Amino acid sequence: MLLVAAYWRTNLTLRQIAPLFGVSKSAAGRIVRQVGPLLAFRPRKRFRKDAVLIADGTLVPTRDHAVAERSKNYRYSTNHQVVIDADTRLVVVVGRPLPGKRNDCKAWELSGAKATVGNTVVIADGGYRGTGLVIPHRRDPGQSELPTWKEEHNTSHRKVRSRVEHAFARMKTWKILRDCRLKGDGVHHAMLGIAHLHNLARRG
Repeated sequence: MLLVAAYWRTNLTLRQIAPLFGVSKSAAGRIVRQVGPLLAFRPRKRFRKDAVLIADGTLVPTRDHAVAERSKNYRYSTNHQVVIDADTRLVVVVGRPLPGKRNDCKAWELSGAKATVGNTVVIADGGYRGTGLVIPHRRDPGQSELPTWKEEHNTSHRKVRSRVEHAFARMKTWKILRDCRLKGDGVHHAMLGIAHLHNLARRG
């Protein structure tokens, strides 16, 4: 487990990480493939009636072009839908990765995140228009500005929604999420494992 955690944290190549643990490159690769999924986060299946969740998507640059596509950052990436609990700030759902050019409103359903949260209240940014999530108010056509109460609601919404961005910032201190060399489900297992470790760190 320590080898896998070190590999995810540093994003060293297998050739570099293997000598640190006294194993061969092939053995290190086998350990990452076999142990990585065992560290995977398990999505929550039930939520409190008064729970409020926050959803957002993040792009993970991925070298396996079979699972990635060029995204808005012009790199081959995968889109990961992540949901956190607004109160505890723990990750509660991580959707299946999709090609990076998929926008968030489509990725929300296709990743399985929508089905997992069910009818729980979820807030998100304006990119989720038409999904049924709670998003910021927009000006109507011809409207120069929003009413004061809508502006105040948007300010409150923005402050709460920033919590998911903070979660992404902490998760991406694990350098594998900045340039993933793993193939196939490797990027998904890394995301799930790092979500699990993130939650453990949050719980102290």
